[in-house]
Amino acid sequence: QVQLVESGGGLVQPGGSLRLSCVASGNFFSIESMGWYRQGPGKERELVGRSTSSSTIYYSDSAKGRFAVSTDDAKNTVYLQMNFVKPEDTAVYYCNVKVRDHNWVERDYWGQGTPVTVSS
Repeated sequence: QVQLVESGGGLVQPGGSLRLSCVASGNFFSIESMGWYRQGPGKERELVGRSTSSSTIYYSDSAKGRFAVSTDDAKNTVYLQMNFVKPEDTAVYYCNVKVRDHNWVERDYWGQGTPVTVSS
């Protein structure tokens, strides 16, 4: 079992910055990828960005150039640096981690979600 603890959400003004963090803990063999998704009001959950075990990072078109995903492998932590935020970035942001357990089975875990509101 893997536990994910997210932090850093809140209210931010348009054009401002915010950094989200997600720490993974528990019993697993390796982390395959770590990333962030979001779900805005009345919308489906969508990818924001994710980092793979080969250090390749994928971003959604809306996140490219404004958001940055980074990881601290020693701390099993993934960050989302959000810059130049817009009102349409308002959403609940979810951390997602894919791990391999000790039987080499890939498992998928989600954080509880941290709300981000962009408003003046």
